[in-house]
Amino acid sequence: MDETLTPPPQSSEPPASTTSAASQEEEENTNGGDEPMPDSDSDDEAQQNLQLQALETELAANPSNYDSHVQYIKLLRRMGDIEKLRKARETMSELFPLSPAMWQEWTKDEASLDTGPEAFSRVLKLYDRGVSDYLSVSLWCDYINFVQEFDPLVRQCSHAGISKARELFERALTAAGLHVAEGTKIWEAYREFELAILLTIDEADTQAKEKQVQQIRSLFHRQLSIPLAGMNSTLLAYKAWEVEQGNLHDIESSDLAGIYPHVVSSYQKALDMYNARVHLEKHISSQDISDSERLQGYMNYVKFEQSSGTPPRVQVLYERAITDLPVSSDLWLDYTGYLDKTFKVGNIVTNVYSRATKNCPWIGELWVRYLLSLERGRASEKDIAAVFEKSLQCTFSTLDEYLDLFLTRVDGLRRRMAYTGEEDKLEFKIIRETFQHASDYLSPQMKNTEGLLRLHAYWAHLETKLGKDISAARGVWDSFLKICGSMLEAWRGYIAMEIEHGRINEARSIYKRCYSKRFPGTGSEDICHSWLRFEREYGTLEDYDHALQKVSPRLEELQLYRAQQESKSTEEKDNHLKRSARDKRKPEADITDEQVPAKRRREVGKNPKNVPEESKVQAQKFRQVAKVEEVNEKINKSDDVTKEQSTSGTNRAFSDQCTVFISNLNPTTNYEHIRNFFSDVGGVVAIRILHDKFTGKSRGLAYVDFLDEEHLAAAVAKNKQRLHGKKLSIARSDPKRGKKESSGQRNMKEQSAGSKEPDDTSKGDDGKETKSSISKRGGDDNIQIKGKNTFAVPRNVRPLGWISNKPKTEEDEKPKSNDEFRKMFIKKE
Repeated sequence: MDETLTPPPQSSEPPASTTSAASQEEEENTNGGDEPMPDSDSDDEAQQNLQLQALETELAANPSNYDSHVQYIKLLRRMGDIEKLRKARETMSELFPLSPAMWQEWTKDEASLDTGPEAFSRVLKLYDRGVSDYLSVSLWCDYINFVQEFDPLVRQCSHAGISKARELFERALTAAGLHVAEGTKIWEAYREFELAILLTIDEADTQAKEKQVQQIRSLFHRQLSIPLAGMNSTLLAYKAWEVEQGNLHDIESSDLAGIYPHVVSSYQKALDMYNARVHLEKHISSQDISDSERLQGYMNYVKFEQSSGTPPRVQVLYERAITDLPVSSDLWLDYTGYLDKTFKVGNIVTNVYSRATKNCPWIGELWVRYLLSLERGRASEKDIAAVFEKSLQCTFSTLDEYLDLFLTRVDGLRRRMAYTGEEDKLEFKIIRETFQHASDYLSPQMKNTEGLLRLHAYWAHLETKLGKDISAARGVWDSFLKICGSMLEAWRGYIAMEIEHGRINEARSIYKRCYSKRFPGTGSEDICHSWLRFEREYGTLEDYDHALQKVSPRLEELQLYRAQQESKSTEEKDNHLKRSARDKRKPEADITDEQVPAKRRREVGKNPKNVPEESKVQAQKFRQVAKVEEVNEKINKSDDVTKEQSTSGTNRAFSDQCTVFISNLNPTTNYEHIRNFFSDVGGVVAIRILHDKFTGKSRGLAYVDFLDEEHLAAAVAKNKQRLHGKKLSIARSDPKRGKKESSGQRNMKEQSAGSKEPDDTSKGDDGKETKSSISKRGGDDNIQIKGKNTFAVPRNVRPLGWISNKPKTEEDEKPKSNDEFRKMFIKKE
């Protein structure tokens, strides 16, 4: 933004009807105070010059500082620099509405300088501008007095002058004649003017005199029908005047005796209305309440007036409220909303919006309503564009306000094109430029939001409907996807646009671009299913088969990922529950830890009834481990059956002499797929796919045996070729290399994904299965296995925290070679 508007502080806004004591004292010192001593005057002048330079520097750096403007004007007025003062006031008036007291000072200063025709016209314009900023009875009275005093036509009581004065009085009555507390001042000034005219009429001209008497009587009747303060005094003045005219004989008689019946009825009704409003008037005029309490008092008063159904009276009350509370955004929003419902169109509404945006420029909703009000009033494109550009210079609290402002501007341009029927390039060019401006400004701050998506979707829609350019619409979507490509709804919107215009192939190409992308939540699955539905409805059988071939591996991959995440979440939850249970144990249970583990186990065997709580937990763990081993043994046996089936029912021995190791297999790949993959090579003897011992699913690893070296070399040559969308890694299996490397390194190189062998059972050199012994807690001399890849351990490495029942042998102490370690997983004849 170019600048930040600082709202005018309410403390700088004096009441509408009076000026502050400091201002009056300052005016007296300026106009008629005693002159200071020369030395003191020189010191003051130097100090004022320094203050003036400081304020000018501040305003140059921040022209939206309301307080600096006020201080600058006061200082210039004190110094008497008329030209700078006039320029400073004009500058401030362009940015902010001036308070009634500031307008009164300005008009008095200008009127005291010159009384010529040009000066008179300039002051009249100042008064017109002043009374349009805020409602001020005092300012209206000054305006009327100035015209009566300095307008030669009015002073001469010419026909044109009388008409001009009456027109001004009627304007004042329309603006402030319903002001309950101070409206009487304008009515009395109007009557005094009409009485003065009566005195100028020749006694012989009875017709003119009678007409003027009727004019005065009409004013009395109008005033008596309005609830105003001092109604009783007005009634007495009216009766006294009627006595002078000979229509009444006694003022002291009963108040309403001898008065016209319709006047009596109107007066009684107005008096009742005034009495109903007295308590509300006292509340808002109290000086001992806070601004929030005053605002609430005005809102209650407004609701009361709205119930009476008199819009002019409600409007005057709103004007009084914003004069006292000029920077209350809630008040302005309520006021403008009421005008939109009641008046809808006209200069009254647009004028209020203009003032509202000057008082509260940081409220985006006010600018939006302002643009709509101008559109309802059939304002020119130039005026609407000027207001829109002005609104962009303000600072709003949320980005949604900027977005709403841009969309409102585009809505207006679109409706204008539809209303005039002129869908020319010039008009749509403005829409495109507005969209581009909005995208450039909002994209960095609103990335991956629904609001930014709505903006670009609207833009693409208008490019096709009004711009008649589908290529430009595609450009809009493509540019948006570069910013927010992770939004599923963005891709759906792009696809929906292509389908709407019957461009099926283009929609299919978008599906091909996005089906493999990762979206939040279930978005990745949703886009895959959406593609399949699209092909069912619009594609051929070949298109559907192709989509199914692409989507199926993706869905299986996502399903596996979800299962892993759920398993991980469940495991974390279980660990959390175990930690919570452990933390809740009583401190006394820790005493048993001081005992020797072997002694504790003997005590448990002797007296089960006195088993410590921790020993019971350990015993339960022993039983759980035994159950797990039983399950693992069953899984291993099933894996052995699978391996045996893959070798056509023969119990083969795998020597790894002509064997390749394959990684990065698709989880859906089976034995037949691998055999077909090597069909051009031939010589396949056996295939072994490694499966997870818990889930039974493929781990993406396999061994393939070949007849001879020739077939083996041809198989290795197929390295990096794809199978089911996966680029395979094919390398010769070399058991001898394991002698130079540790078993862990060998395992990581051949099983690149950190995979796990399915067996917990192992085979010794004699070919018999030997189950790992897990029975008792070990001591400190146990070997600790850390890390994730502890699924397969050589027999001489004991499980974490447990000891074997067998005594230690020299063979157990000696580490296994890689070849010996492999024999644990290879069947022998």
